[in-house]
Amino acid sequence: MSEQVKKGSLGEILSACNIINEDDIAAALAEQGRTGVRLGEALISLGIVTQEDIDWALSNQLDLPYIRLKADMIDPEAIQLVPSATARKFNLIPLIKAGGELNIAISDPLNKIAIEAVEQQSGCQVNISVALIREIREMIDIFYGSSEHEHLGFDSSAFSETVLETINSDLTGGKLLDYLLIFILQNRLSSLSLQPMGDTVMVSGRRGGISRPIGSLDTTYFPDLTRKIRKSAGCTASNEPQANGLMTFSYRSHPITFQISIMNGYGGDYITIRQHLSATVPNRLADLHLPTAHETDFILLSRKQQGITFFASRNTQERNRFMDLMLDEIDTTGKNVIILGEGPGKTTRRFPRIILPRNEMERAETIMRTLEHAPDILVIEDVTEGMPFTAACRAAMRGKLILAGLEIRGTRNVLRQLLLYQQQNYFLPFFVNGLVSFKGIQLLCPECRTGYTPPGEELAAMNLREIPASFYRTKGCDACGHSGFSGRKFLTDVVVFTDEFLRIFEQSSDVAAVENYLTMAGYHGLEEEGLQLLKNGTVSPEEYIASIIL
Repeated sequence: MSEQVKKGSLGEILSACNIINEDDIAAALAEQGRTGVRLGEALISLGIVTQEDIDWALSNQLDLPYIRLKADMIDPEAIQLVPSATARKFNLIPLIKAGGELNIAISDPLNKIAIEAVEQQSGCQVNISVALIREIREMIDIFYGSSEHEHLGFDSSAFSETVLETINSDLTGGKLLDYLLIFILQNRLSSLSLQPMGDTVMVSGRRGGISRPIGSLDTTYFPDLTRKIRKSAGCTASNEPQANGLMTFSYRSHPITFQISIMNGYGGDYITIRQHLSATVPNRLADLHLPTAHETDFILLSRKQQGITFFASRNTQERNRFMDLMLDEIDTTGKNVIILGEGPGKTTRRFPRIILPRNEMERAETIMRTLEHAPDILVIEDVTEGMPFTAACRAAMRGKLILAGLEIRGTRNVLRQLLLYQQQNYFLPFFVNGLVSFKGIQLLCPECRTGYTPPGEELAAMNLREIPASFYRTKGCDACGHSGFSGRKFLTDVVVFTDEFLRIFEQSSDVAAVENYLTMAGYHGLEEEGLQLLKNGTVSPEEYIASIIL
């Protein structure tokens, strides 16, 4: 048997029974890599096996009974222990209760959420058998009645009764997801969130820096909706505490991409959806079109032979690419360069790469142990937390050149964090070369932008000294794929820690004093650049607030 499948796995069992061959496995693995589905789902989608083949193989793989259901096998008293919604949601049927144990038949014996739900609702220890999904659904209709009156449980005043009926009739949550994505586009929301709160899930929309409720969803079918969103966005590893992915949706025959952010929460996943506009960091510094002063400072930092330069952004991929831009500017001839982390170091030159642990202490230990290999340059993906930060600064104190990522948004926040670390004696500022901070901002489509008067709450949030003559916001047209945006631009700050700046920094107790010095020295940050885009009508007030103010 090919080494493509593990011993005892579903693939091996199907192969051993001559249900599939090595070519089938190769095709399924390719489909699995493309879509992120399980091997069994890939085999079914390709038409190689049936669901019955999978059910039988799973029961053998897990050493579970495989049964063919009949009505006389089911005890009506056992049915009373499990609600209809749970049985339909997880495709399971209670069989019989014996003492403190409940026997059920289920189509997916690997669904731990289903088992836990039945145990909680019945108060029994659950024993499982595997059965065909069509037979389970037949038994559900017999013992629970028709599913015609089952209801998804979404309630909202933002949608008509007809739309709500359509949404709630689809228990998979697919219609709800479609209508929520359309709602984001039609109402020009900066984001929409699904927020688990005990026995309900709040649906909230955000625009102009202000969140408003859109509706609520019953928790019964929320796990199904979560799995659908995770699968569509390629975030299938539900054991990860947080995940990010992209989902494509067709709107008026135009593909629209949404960014999906997921965090594990009590009661389910906290999910935020926002429209995604790609802004690929260019391969050359010149293609960033930085202001002359910033480009000069960026090159100046790349000429340093030792010390640490920080790269700050909440977007990991973009932060890594900015580090690569500086690495490309550095003369690495005869230098020992080591990359710590998976993201940075993807330049035209190849460098050795070391795994950077997630644990804070282990990450710090890895940085220090790397020094035993005599590096000249270390590129470290993330040193935000205290211990890795200190380790990176110690490496700089030992004469190494360090490029280090900080998961912090905005120059002001970076300076505030550095001042805090200085007060905690985490580092000595004179080993810092400088910092590069950047934010992405969405540019309005010039073909369809439309003028409007912002409400008072938006004007207050922008806190403008002078009110521009005109404001513009998104509308959507064929030229921009009905997104309302023409692209995305990087606003970039480059701050060099000169001797004078270091003197001010070491004497300052808060970030205001540092900013005052920078202002007097003629420094113009990305906030000024963003304000100019607002005045020119290139960005909307909502985008200005979300990207610059918040």
